[in-house]
Amino acid sequence: MKVLVAEDEKDIRRLVVFTLERAGYEIIEACDGREALKLATENQPNLILLDVMMPFMSGYEVCRKLRAIPELENTPIVLLSAKAQNYEIGEGLQAGATDYLIKPFIPRELAAKVKQMIG
Repeated sequence: MKVLVAEDEKDIRRLVVFTLERAGYEIIEACDGREALKLATENQPNLILLDVMMPFMSGYEVCRKLRAIPELENTPIVLLSAKAQNYEIGEGLQAGATDYLIKPFIPRELAAKVKQMIG
């Protein structure tokens, strides 16, 4: 199972990648919104984790663009963000996210959420 991890903060991206690789997932890494969109289109991952605040394109924008691509319209997308206000979470879900995980997160919970969504 392939998971695209799009996170501009290197330490957080490393933590997510380490956590999910230990859980047995193949990881594709992106460090900004444009790269995330490109890699998602090229690799068609089973699940996409998007940071909300990234250079060039926000996670919200990437999510909306991914939902417009027929091959990716049903791919689970989880937004990761320190933005925890209800309206921010609502904006993410309106953009097409399947779920929203608030930072800081517990790595074990992240792995469990991914497993629940894609096995």
